[in-house]
Amino acid sequence: MRAYERLLNYVTVHTQSDPESTTVPTTSCQFDLAHKLVAEMKELGIEDARVDDKCYVYGTLPATAGCENKKKIGFIAHMDTAPDFNGEGVKPQVIENYDGGDVVLGNSGKVLTVENFPHLIGLKGRTLITTDGRTLLGSDDKSGIAEILTAVEIIQRDKLPHGTICIGFTPDEEVGAGADYFDVEAFGADYAYTLDGGEEGEIVYENFNASEANFTVHGFNVHPGSAKNTMINAQLVAMEINGLLPGCETPAQTEGYEGFFHLCEMEGNVERATLQYIVRDHDMGTFRRREDMLRHIVKVLNEKYGEGTVELSIREQYLNMKEKVEECFEVVEKAEAAIKELGIEPITLPERGGTDGARLSFMGLPCPNLGTGGYAFHGPYEHVTAEGMDKAVEVILGIIKA
Repeated sequence: MRAYERLLNYVTVHTQSDPESTTVPTTSCQFDLAHKLVAEMKELGIEDARVDDKCYVYGTLPATAGCENKKKIGFIAHMDTAPDFNGEGVKPQVIENYDGGDVVLGNSGKVLTVENFPHLIGLKGRTLITTDGRTLLGSDDKSGIAEILTAVEIIQRDKLPHGTICIGFTPDEEVGAGADYFDVEAFGADYAYTLDGGEEGEIVYENFNASEANFTVHGFNVHPGSAKNTMINAQLVAMEINGLLPGCETPAQTEGYEGFFHLCEMEGNVERATLQYIVRDHDMGTFRRREDMLRHIVKVLNEKYGEGTVELSIREQYLNMKEKVEECFEVVEKAEAAIKELGIEPITLPERGGTDGARLSFMGLPCPNLGTGGYAFHGPYEHVTAEGMDKAVEVILGIIKA
């Protein structure tokens, strides 16, 4: 079975995570895919395949004779899909011998256009898989799952020699909790790869340092007719907070290694207002200075309006995995060699986000991220090609061979 055929099977299972939930996992529907995967893994000869009470799936292919002393390599993907857009009732479109032009997405009125996605021209002749415009596809990250298990099928079918191969599928990655309960010790790998990236040939070992910053503004509300020198409008103070941040350092104005402040949500009235930001930067020193800038804004505004007017909480989300991956850089070199063997130039751009691998690297499991062949994740324009997924499978097999 080719990887894309597995993907078409998996995307019909609803697995969206929920950032507002306090349960583990955040949605019980993720267990539906977890149990399905355990059954499939057992059919592929992974005898110890299992899912725990927190919806983490684990399994191991023991080393073949003569390879027992090789490094134990792990491959990890996540089961949940993003809560950003409807993920239930996925009905993919499969377009064989794609012509490289615009694609009408079902009856949704949406069109996947070359103008918005110029890389589509390079996918001409492939089998293109898209949404029907009503849902996301779920290639992020069910493509990764499909590629890992397809590689396992090939290994078992062709009786390829290999060291110990550790497999893990996680819940809740899309809400930042994918590594929360991952059992690194039980997983058993010396190092691992997440299959959670974009274009085939991608190898990412640098990501943002990340934190979430929440401002709460306490206003003072009196009748506007007698408000002079008395009223403090929390909404206006909130606007002042955002105005004190550099306007050119938002996601819409930055790329590559450039960091940003991103205002995700704001609400309020005269008495109370809140602003939720995410703070991102690849460089740790600059990242900490960004957090200090937010604290300085609180100091300045409390001096202006009175102590306690503005409150700030900062929660660290994940850190740049580069620090940990560089300690065993062979994990990157083997992946780059496997990609080059396929005639593909490795894509090593810094990740402008984070993956399970970022946190796992700081938990003692160095874990760069590999491309899965997908594009435009988290929305109705998500798409992937069968051939790109095949290449991702070959990269996995090349790493194992190495």
